[in-house]
Amino acid sequence: MLDFNTRINIFKKASLCRKYEEAVYKKIQQGLFQFPFYLSAGQEFIPAAMSEAINGNPLIFAQHRAHSTYLSYGGCINELTQELLGNKSGCSNGMGGSASIQSKKIGMFGHDGLMGSQVPIAVGACLASKKLTLAIMGDASAEEDYVMAAIAWAGTKKLPIIFVVEDNNLSILTEKKIRRNWEMSDFANSVSVKGYNIQDDPETIYNTTKDALNNLPALININTTRLFWHANAGQDSYERFDRYEDELNKIGNQAYEIDLNNKTYVENIWEKNLETR
Repeated sequence: MLDFNTRINIFKKASLCRKYEEAVYKKIQQGLFQFPFYLSAGQEFIPAAMSEAINGNPLIFAQHRAHSTYLSYGGCINELTQELLGNKSGCSNGMGGSASIQSKKIGMFGHDGLMGSQVPIAVGACLASKKLTLAIMGDASAEEDYVMAAIAWAGTKKLPIIFVVEDNNLSILTEKKIRRNWEMSDFANSVSVKGYNIQDDPETIYNTTKDALNNLPALININTTRLFWHANAGQDSYERFDRYEDELNKIGNQAYEIDLNNKTYVENIWEKNLETR
């Protein structure tokens, strides 16, 4: 079991991510933005738990839905907010927007927009640097031929890389069962990459990440649920399990206090940044 301090640390990160995304959602609904957003609400325990399990500063290659990844690995919340507002003081100089979050400070590289392209780029960077590398993708990107080839090549070269599949079961609105009848963890195991297929419970993510660090290269397919649509801020109509509410209730009073403090903190961040827009 997770010790209480670790569970709280993970929740602090997840709470900040959730409150940030909820604030962005409200701004979209108010008509503040006119371009696509890729919100990670519902999947925040993945980067929150993994970042807590990893010591040091890995190279990070994410795709869209990367706000929570950026915040969990120590990205500046003000620079993220400035980026979403299109300002030069943003983490991508106001040119990347929601889909291309990057930061030299935390070793996070922005995405170029081609689905799954960050995976072969991550493998190349890992080969050159020999540094621990995270290649983060969705369950649809994982199906691209160049993604699968890159994963297999990492297995051949025994690279220090973890492939993270944030598997929300949907490619825009198409369920995984319509697209394929196999799991990424099975593919990984077939190409000398240690494959895991887990749920998005923070304890499971934390412990699996620790195990993966001793079995590199590895691929962790994490079954999760998104709160908002692929782009902008539509909501899925199907009933889903919200891991966040489950963890909030499990921890109790301290979690509720953390949640309230983060809500106030994020609201103040947005208010101050909008004043100087």
